[in-house]
Amino acid sequence: MKSKKVTFADIAAYTNFSKTTISRYFNNPDSLTIENQQKIANALEELGYQENKLAKVLANGKSEFIGIIVPNLYLHYYAEMLNQILSTYRQHHYKFLVFVSDNDKETEQNYINELLAYKIEGLIVLSHTMTSKELAAYHVPIVTIERESEHVCGVSTDNYMGGVQATSLLIKNHCSKLIHINSNTPKYIPAYGRIKGFEDTCKANNIPYEIITADFGDSYASTVTQIGLIFQQIEQMDGEKKGVFLANDTYANIFLNSVIRQYGSFPPNYRIVGFDDSPIASEAIYPITTVGQQIEKMVQNAMELLILQMEEMKKRVPKPLREPIHRQITPILIRRDTTD
Repeated sequence: MKSKKVTFADIAAYTNFSKTTISRYFNNPDSLTIENQQKIANALEELGYQENKLAKVLANGKSEFIGIIVPNLYLHYYAEMLNQILSTYRQHHYKFLVFVSDNDKETEQNYINELLAYKIEGLIVLSHTMTSKELAAYHVPIVTIERESEHVCGVSTDNYMGGVQATSLLIKNHCSKLIHINSNTPKYIPAYGRIKGFEDTCKANNIPYEIITADFGDSYASTVTQIGLIFQQIEQMDGEKKGVFLANDTYANIFLNSVIRQYGSFPPNYRIVGFDDSPIASEAIYPITTVGQQIEKMVQNAMELLILQMEEMKKRVPKPLREPIHRQITPILIRRDTTD
């Protein structure tokens, strides 16, 4: 049997079950007794059966595919998030189709339409180009991560708490001037909480501060250039000891490199905190203090919410969620060499 493709008819003949019973084993196994399921499973192993995934998709319309939309992969946070999502295959056995939107709405819409053509069972969105209302209109199970999610399920970090943690540590490091570096972040984006937490903490402690926002472009090279310019701007500011809180670890690592190029080593007049706890923070030439987002935990929660929706859609009469579910993960401050 192992020398040719094994069919349902072969399995039926081998087990003395009907082809209908064999079909039920693949498509509705709970309709069979445990004993009969085991008999068929043993037969599949003895016959060397290899499941035809394409035939299964055509038969029941379920692809076992999940689509992922990320805005870019040059920010280490998105790369690590994607790595963690892909690793869930070992637990949940869903496959992933990944598209990088490059922050272009029309491109993202085309990608989602293509994903739907592949009969994806769910969608994970990390980009910001489409509103959650527009995403909900696709009527497919969706979970967003760290973005606006009023109309769909979402997972995010408690960004405000993270901003407070980072700023409070810089104050404890006796910094006389605090600076926060971020992209032009709208208030409805969860990451805006990092800006708000920084500002409120500085005001509460009467610490001089600056918030520097900028367009960092759509590439690593443009980000390096922009942060280099910001570093030169900060160098001209007053303050014997400057505490710099950056929006993510990629920015923090680039800023750290600028400091080291200027001084030859990490000087006592700078303290740096990043955000994410992506691998670049621990692997930097001076390991970077950061606010850990618990990325693995965020992915775990995102998959739980997505599978909850996808399993409901498999029922004969599915009942969609009455309201989107939102989960917020508590950040953890991780101290390394760029702070005391």
